[in-house]
Amino acid sequence: MRDPKQDRSRATRRRLLEAAVACLAEHGWAGSTVAVVAERAGVSRGAAQHHFPTREDLFTAAVEHVAEERSAELRALPAPRGEGRVRAVVEALVSLYTGPLFRAALQLWVAASYEDQLGARVTALETKIGRETHRMAVELLGADESVPGVREAIQGLLDMGRGLGLANLLTDDGHRRERVVAQWSHILEGILTTAAPTAPDPTAVTPTAVTRTAPDPTTATTVTPTTVTPTTVTPTTASPTAPDPTGAPPTAPAPSTDGS
Repeated sequence: MRDPKQDRSRATRRRLLEAAVACLAEHGWAGSTVAVVAERAGVSRGAAQHHFPTREDLFTAAVEHVAEERSAELRALPAPRGEGRVRAVVEALVSLYTGPLFRAALQLWVAASYEDQLGARVTALETKIGRETHRMAVELLGADESVPGVREAIQGLLDMGRGLGLANLLTDDGHRRERVVAQWSHILEGILTTAAPTAPDPTAVTPTAVTRTAPDPTTATTVTPTTVTPTTVTPTTASPTAPDPTGAPPTAPAPSTDGS
């Protein structure tokens, strides 16, 4: 059975964390004291210090709470399909940097730059959140990061989202942000379309391989006899003996010694 006392304790802790995030987003680090957070959470300062003995403990825990909430937002992003998919994903990712959670996280970044107890925690958590955001963007866009330029394009999208979130801190930059999101969606869609593998043309004719039929060994082969044509031999005429270049008359044959 659940302990009602533990349930109340968890509920009080959660209210304090949510109040700490809200105070950071509205008042910044300087205006977010433990007393202010406790009043916003509807608990006494003693109850707040029971859960978080120091201000650093409270806002260090708030850092983790912000990280969990932002991760939950990432996981809750829809996975659009078909036409307009890229625009929908870009709008959803940019919205992560224009809401109260990003504003609170930004205040923590500023405080972490001079608060040692916050610095290491904020750096580690933001590194984790940055990786998860990038992974979710790749998954939602159906992007192939093995293609050169795709990873950089997605990282540029997230950097742009942070920049738009910063611009939104002072004034409502919604109208300009809408135009920027539309243009960046068009650029990113072109990059992803170029990087996508080309589908085979269904109308293309595939060449048919020529199959050679082996001869049937059971079929007898008819041998046609070859006719031999006799060769006519032409007699050779003896050539006369060339004259002696010295001018001497030809020598008569010597008489036979047997008297013939």
